[in-house]
Amino acid sequence: MKEVRTLEPISVGLLNDSFPPQIDGVANAVMNYAEVITRKYGNAVVAAPYYPDYSDDIYPYRVVRYSSMDTTNWVGYRAGYPLDPKAIDAMSKEPLNILHAHCPVTAVMLGRALRETMNIPMVFTYHTKFDIDIKNAISAKLLQEAAIHALVHNIEACDDVWVVSRGAGENLRSLGFKGEYTVMENGVDVPKGRASDEAIEAVRREYGLDPTVPTFLFVGRMMWYKGIRITLSALHKLKAEEVRFRMVFVGGGGDFDEIQTYARDLGIGDECVFTGPVRDREKLRAFYSAADLFLFPSTFDTNGLVVREAAAAGLASVLIQGSCAAEGVRDGKTGVLIEENPDAMAQTLLSIMRDRPAMRDLGERAMNGLYFSWEQSVDCAVERYREVIKGNVTLQKHKPGMDDRLYQSIGDAYNAMQKVRTLYEQARTRGTELLDDMMDRGEQMLDEARERHEARVTDEKKRRAAMIDQALGLADFYVDVRSDRNPRDK
Repeated sequence: MKEVRTLEPISVGLLNDSFPPQIDGVANAVMNYAEVITRKYGNAVVAAPYYPDYSDDIYPYRVVRYSSMDTTNWVGYRAGYPLDPKAIDAMSKEPLNILHAHCPVTAVMLGRALRETMNIPMVFTYHTKFDIDIKNAISAKLLQEAAIHALVHNIEACDDVWVVSRGAGENLRSLGFKGEYTVMENGVDVPKGRASDEAIEAVRREYGLDPTVPTFLFVGRMMWYKGIRITLSALHKLKAEEVRFRMVFVGGGGDFDEIQTYARDLGIGDECVFTGPVRDREKLRAFYSAADLFLFPSTFDTNGLVVREAAAAGLASVLIQGSCAAEGVRDGKTGVLIEENPDAMAQTLLSIMRDRPAMRDLGERAMNGLYFSWEQSVDCAVERYREVIKGNVTLQKHKPGMDDRLYQSIGDAYNAMQKVRTLYEQARTRGTELLDDMMDRGEQMLDEARERHEARVTDEKKRRAAMIDQALGLADFYVDVRSDRNPRDK
């Protein structure tokens, strides 16, 4: 009979800069990690920046919030203060045996502080090409280089580095990362299979989508670096050929208004639908199911999670050849790969959209060839967690810097504080015990005094009764004597 192995429960601290109410691909990944780990493997605790007027009671796992400031107008989300003592204290009290950071900035900073206080390993997942974000946020080249250097140094401080695709790993190498990495693909939380006919029809009615007209779809952040300009320019060429189509953009982002304006300027505003963010996963699934092709000419994304979400619903994608989003996609078999320009996309759409059954068949093959669930993804991650915890993985080598002293000092300070807290609790416990002993002794002494008093009262009563008896006896004796001496009294 085959021996059944029982694995010890695992407890993971998931750290990220974004989490609901802020939704993006990485926040979605963290939510799925937390859900699957809590349901299947033990315990997950999420640490993320604080958002006012938002409750975390809806989650089946604990969420620890650390202090943050409102930077949504600048970077699209609140910036957290990762060295918040209250957050470090709250996370350190959790019975965690591994940390997993999903952002190389504040999340890793919090993780490094926690690692010093808890003495547990930390893994990191590289989800996004942060060099592009840095270049968009910082114009000065020297500052860009300094920021990228700091980012890479922070990543190299982690014990085990994961990437969501080989392209993401190569991007990380191009930034100066010299360590080893493991490819750990993200999954999708969209169930495999098309949405119901009722859900598809509801979406079509709400947004005026004609089922007889080919419908194209984009889902993601509305940012130019997602390749949206290529899509709009290609659609402009289709309209010039008098080809009917509808284009649906699902999502929000910093370039949302500019993108809408550009579509109107190209004369395709009437053909485009801009829904804004859609948080209802079933409604999003209906969008995938209602479309004919998913247009995602992004070279920015490191994994293209939405490509696999689309595939889950039987929707094939048009992608840039050689991009990370196109990894694992076979041209003409599970998707369509093009060069990175509007002409290539326009020509592809013109040739394929004339045969809608062929597009549906391509989507079916994408569903069967690309689908990878979050359940499968987290299963792989937990297996790697266990190897890291056991020490079976060669940990990342890290050249110490000045910041390491900072985190070591934080760890030393926290541990010293914990010792003081322990001594205080011991002293308070001992003081309580002494006070309880004194109270018990006082009550005992009071009982003894009460017993002595009652005994004295009893003795006094007995003495007085005896004296009364003696007095009465003397009185009787006196009467008798007097009667004997005076016969007249008889």
